[in-house]
Amino acid sequence: MDFFKTIRMRFACRAFQDKPVEEEKLIKILDAGRMAPSACNLQPWHFVVIRDSKARQKVVEAYPREWFAKAPVIIVACSDHSQSWKRFDGKDHSDIDAAIAIDHITLAAADLGLATCWVCAFDADKCSRALKLPNYIEPVAMLPLGYPADSASPDRHDTRRKSLDDIVHWETFSS
Repeated sequence: MDFFKTIRMRFACRAFQDKPVEEEKLIKILDAGRMAPSACNLQPWHFVVIRDSKARQKVVEAYPREWFAKAPVIIVACSDHSQSWKRFDGKDHSDIDAAIAIDHITLAAADLGLATCWVCAFDADKCSRALKLPNYIEPVAMLPLGYPADSASPDRHDTRRKSLDDIVHWETFSS
């Protein structure tokens, strides 16, 4: 699949087939996250992969949705605030770095015929406790991963996304 086709094929999947994700594909997807760029190449991310049903149930308590619980794999992308680059004004770039890695993961999944969904509206404290995260590690997003049981038209971007004229500014910001 070419890159632009992959971008158009990726969608927020909320229904998964009852089919396991092959280890080889999972490793490729995680490796795509590993290869993401980060500020000063500090790579302040960790990915907690949950496949076991008991461990998955504990994580699902942080986001109790039936569709989420049915995903065969959940990847929790975390930021390591002790390892991240901080801008001169103190802005911590760990969430930005994690987001880039997450995007690599979602695109790799789409390229391999799998689907994901960014889940950010979860109880971070419950998630942290379930995963036994140290206090300097923050869960940023949970990514259910599996073979999609639903789909989205790749043409949706033509009508459901803002036009370039609405979001691109040349030389200075102008409205």
